[in-house]
Amino acid sequence: MADITARAMVADDADRVLAIYQAGLDAGNASFETTAPNWAAFDGAKLPEHRFVAVDGDGTLLGWIAVSATSNRAVYAGVVEHSVYVDPAAQGRGVARLLLQTLIASTEAAGIWTIQSGVFPENTASLALHERAGFRVIGVRERVGRHHGRWRDVVLLERRSPAIT
Repeated sequence: MADITARAMVADDADRVLAIYQAGLDAGNASFETTAPNWAAFDGAKLPEHRFVAVDGDGTLLGWIAVSATSNRAVYAGVVEHSVYVDPAAQGRGVARLLLQTLIASTEAAGIWTIQSGVFPENTASLALHERAGFRVIGVRERVGRHHGRWRDVVLLERRSPAIT
């Protein structure tokens, strides 16, 4: 991981970010979505101050992480939902761990106390990554939606910041 760094996501990253997103969707265990949005939709849905990409020493974009607000109600201002995607060719190199660490530092600095996510139970690598990063399982939403013709469960995860009390 020494040759991999994280930096803020910029508009010039759009094509690569969306290609990695689509590769994750195509693998079948990332999301109920089946098609990555266009950049305008992606850009409009993600909080700009908490979007990061991981790049290697050559500047190749290997993965991304971003958050969305969970509610527009003031009481939930410190709660976000995140997504993290890694190019299949870069998996197993610590990219997602670096991105998650970067996101945690960014959100805590901004006063965000909870990061949450939903993960398919079959995505065991993502579940293990999140557990190592301090996320806990809140519960399982059983048969919450249909995906490629079959009902899917979703494991709800959250990380409460120990730094924000």
